[in-house]
Amino acid sequence: MRKSDEVPEDTMAVSRTAETLVPLLLDDLRKRASHERRRVRAGETLCTTALVHEAYLKLRRSEGWQGELHFLRAAALAMRQALVDHARQKLAVKHGGGGLESLETIGTEPFWTSDERLVELDEALQRLSALNSRLTRVIECRFFAGYSETDTARVLGITDRTVRRDWIKARAWLYQQLGEHGDLPEPAAT
Repeated sequence: MRKSDEVPEDTMAVSRTAETLVPLLLDDLRKRASHERRRVRAGETLCTTALVHEAYLKLRRSEGWQGELHFLRAAALAMRQALVDHARQKLAVKHGGGGLESLETIGTEPFWTSDERLVELDEALQRLSALNSRLTRVIECRFFAGYSETDTARVLGITDRTVRRDWIKARAWLYQQLGEHGDLPEPAAT
């Protein structure tokens, strides 16, 4: 093997870390996926196993995890992406590939019960991320992954109190952007 064909040792270590973490944390990911799938009412068309597999595939494509905490951050993002991708696919079929309805035409149900609202939330979170990425990561951990304040603090490397403040700020910003449809519920205690 030529020197240029060799895989650097640290890359091999990262690959081994990923191979070790995924099976260990898969059960936890499955529990969180089940909880989130029920909460966003993706029920009939997206089973827990499918959500876990989608998140798992996104995680497997990622490289460079720096341990369990980094993996958990990536898992929260993968869960958000899998749920939003599913909602977008359903909308494309439902609307014949057309655009999204405006919030005014969707009705009065909470956003997480509607694919349209879930996509609107994702778009708002992309805008929020440009302003303050930590607030977005708190939403991903608390809302999409269902982490507790303590788990979110540990995963993001911040204090519980900072998580509480950021959760309030992020929810207020989303409410300002999306009106009552942006009012995120408190995550169930885990």
